[in-house]
Amino acid sequence: MKLFHSHFSPFVRKVLICAHELGLAERIELVPSAVHPVERDRTVLAHHPLAQAPTLLDDAGEAVADSRVICEYLDALAGNRLFPARGPERWRALNEQSVADGLLDAALLIRYELTARAESERSAAWIAGHQAKIASALDWFEARAESFAERLDIGTIATAAALGYLDLRFPDLAWAEGRPGLAAWYAAFAERPSMRETRPPAA
Repeated sequence: MKLFHSHFSPFVRKVLICAHELGLAERIELVPSAVHPVERDRTVLAHHPLAQAPTLLDDAGEAVADSRVICEYLDALAGNRLFPARGPERWRALNEQSVADGLLDAALLIRYELTARAESERSAAWIAGHQAKIASALDWFEARAESFAERLDIGTIATAAALGYLDLRFPDLAWAEGRPGLAAWYAAFAERPSMRETRPPAA
């Protein structure tokens, strides 16, 4: 399999964490991509109409895009270990993934506003609105951090990828301040081999 990736993409990292936890990392070749909100990578576009990273090419060359779909695809290949099959545990994990991805969407929109737009075109209200989404998502995770415990599923993996991205791109946000439960859980989870192997280079 081949994965179009960026070292700094939190969604790529989520996929790679899953791949390592599932024992599939050695089956995936990492292919650099130049995905950008304005300038589309034509190499990725040749395989998928959204031209986004991550995009996975399976063993048959079929493209699978969006980290949520790729992670579930890899989990199915490995015997369904990270996505609970049914019941409250499934909806809990999927809901946590959704909130973590929403946090990342907000963070990336701020990042694009600051890097892809000229300073004169930036919107302070836009940035503040997305910062508020990040803060409320973090508070939501803090309220449920005790339930993370020793769990390893798509919910906790997505949450860890999101927090890692905040550390990378928004260190001044100091997300851990005032959130001791979430901070303690993340400090322990970040020491997993899958987290260490997928840690991005310094920004």
